[in-house]
Amino acid sequence: METVITAIAMMLVLGAILGLGLGIADKFLSVEVDERIEKVSSMLPNYNCGSCGYAGCSGLAEALVNGEISVVGTCKPCKPDQKAAIAEYLNNTPGPDGVCVKVKP
Repeated sequence: METVITAIAMMLVLGAILGLGLGIADKFLSVEVDERIEKVSSMLPNYNCGSCGYAGCSGLAEALVNGEISVVGTCKPCKPDQKAAIAEYLNNTPGPDGVCVKVKP
């Protein structure tokens, strides 16, 4: 009976140590996601057709936010009013670094 109690106690201590380690790692190793990528991705038509040259709408949104491309018009299925809304959003919304991305519809 003592060995069972010892084994349970050891597992509880080991679980607490590993949980503490994971909690600390989460604080120091977390990656901040630019919220503008998710917002622009939701504003795109989400057809994931690849006509823009990127692997889906999330790839195009990431390229727009990172400044790899400066024209929203690469998305062929996107309507003109959507393109203008995306351009206005990116031109007026600063990222985590405080800089706005300048794009054209």
